[in-house]
Amino acid sequence: MKSFFLTLSLVLISFSGLQAQSRHNAETAKQLDIFNCLYRELDLYYVDTLNATKNISNAILYMLDQVDPYTEYYSESHTDDLKQMTTGKYAGIGAVITARKDIGRCVISHPYEGMPAAVAGLRAGDVILSINGVDTGEIGQRELSEYSSAVSAALRGDAGTICDLRVRRPGVSKELKFRLTRRTITLPSVTCATMLADSVGYVMLSSYIEQTGREVRLAVADLKRKGATKLILDLRDNPGGVMGAAVDVVNLFLPKGKEVLDMRSKSRENSATFKTRNTPLDLDMPIVVLTSFETASAAEITAGALQDYDRAVILGQNTYGKGLVQETRELPYGGYLKLTTSKYYIPSGRCVQAYKYENGRPVSLPDSLARTFHTAAGRPVKDGGGITPDVVTKADTMPDLLIQLALSDQLFDYAVDYCHNHPQIAEPEAFRLTDAEYEAFRQYIQAHGFTYETRTKAGLDRLRLLAAYEGYDEMAKAELDALEKKIVSNQDYDFTHWQPQIRAYVEETIVQQRYYDSGVARYRLREDKEVNEALKILLDTGCYNRLLAPPSQSDR
Repeated sequence: MKSFFLTLSLVLISFSGLQAQSRHNAETAKQLDIFNCLYRELDLYYVDTLNATKNISNAILYMLDQVDPYTEYYSESHTDDLKQMTTGKYAGIGAVITARKDIGRCVISHPYEGMPAAVAGLRAGDVILSINGVDTGEIGQRELSEYSSAVSAALRGDAGTICDLRVRRPGVSKELKFRLTRRTITLPSVTCATMLADSVGYVMLSSYIEQTGREVRLAVADLKRKGATKLILDLRDNPGGVMGAAVDVVNLFLPKGKEVLDMRSKSRENSATFKTRNTPLDLDMPIVVLTSFETASAAEITAGALQDYDRAVILGQNTYGKGLVQETRELPYGGYLKLTTSKYYIPSGRCVQAYKYENGRPVSLPDSLARTFHTAAGRPVKDGGGITPDVVTKADTMPDLLIQLALSDQLFDYAVDYCHNHPQIAEPEAFRLTDAEYEAFRQYIQAHGFTYETRTKAGLDRLRLLAAYEGYDEMAKAELDALEKKIVSNQDYDFTHWQPQIRAYVEETIVQQRYYDSGVARYRLREDKEVNEALKILLDTGCYNRLLAPPSQSDR
């Protein structure tokens, strides 16, 4: 009898589930039919001719934006971007371009080291005039993104094909011509691997692509040959990427057969458990992993798994909180949908996913509401969003002036001009602007129209609007005018007050144009507070061991 009722219950539950699914399918079909009919009527009778590609794309983007920030649609013209993101490869000349409204064309903003553009001699600041004899034309009334996409598409092509470029170089009177052979562009995920003091190796990992595990293995093995007995693995600002690459990196420092992550989905096909499957490179080398708020996805798997097995000390800021897994689905007409299919859980059982998003940014649970898990040694760790480091450091604050300066065309143009006038500069570790050069930089950007607005000034503008709305504008005008005179942006004061930060960023921009991304990494190492803190921990064996030690019985 019990067996009969159990069977009946299972049948009823199954039937209820089928009914719910049927209602869901019917509602989905209904809403799709409404949308289809609505757009057909709009297209037939609206007073102006509609752009179907733009309107439908906007509708798709809005719909996906309501789901999560990682579910994205790639039209046929943008599938190369998806392939590059997942594989780190594409065929072309190996340079980032930027459309400039003030110039009216695209400029080379970032040639990749060792790739055809850099090898041929193209530089940051070169203005693209024609590709394979076809004038790229001026931007005119086109949107910047539309124009740059067209130029980028013309630069890409099958590996082995020829690309003839005609460019205008700032400071050079004659137009320059370059002949490049396109190739498969592979962007390395290891940006910098070098030895620091006292037998400490340093590896900066900037992304996770198919070959990341192999790259890190080769980099660490080379450092060990050079005498490294300790390691700093820098995952700061690493946005992640291919999940399997994170398993490969963790496998370098953990024995075969250890669980790295558990992927859970509502469908069985998207659920799986991933374990280390290869012989490790080193099981004993002390490791400090550096993280920041922008450390995300696969980088969080690496940091979290090493923390859960007490294999490394994590130092820095709480990570981003992306515990979601995406896969791609092919769509009609050559498009792709990258959609979230699963959540991942690291060895302690915690999910690092933030519990909600506000304005596209993750929000973590308050510590008091987060659940407690434990590492292999019994150390308590929390869920609710991201990986909390074992040693938390405070992120440097950046003034609005520096943010706006970093995004300005004037800074980029100054660096182009500086490199043109200085064919040789010191190595990244030693490069410095003189006081005279810093003053020349100030005069350059002022002469070229750099302006900025502080948040204090923006707040005052909002206060004026509120005062006018509530009828206090005339009464408070004198006081508000006096306050504005005190807080209006003062370049002489700001460029003196923030000189160390501004000077460092200008130097970094110049180094990037001369020595590429690897040079920037080397430049930053000379005054990196978190690297120095990691060095202290690694060189103090007692401190390192205490940070990874299980809590005493009295602490539990």
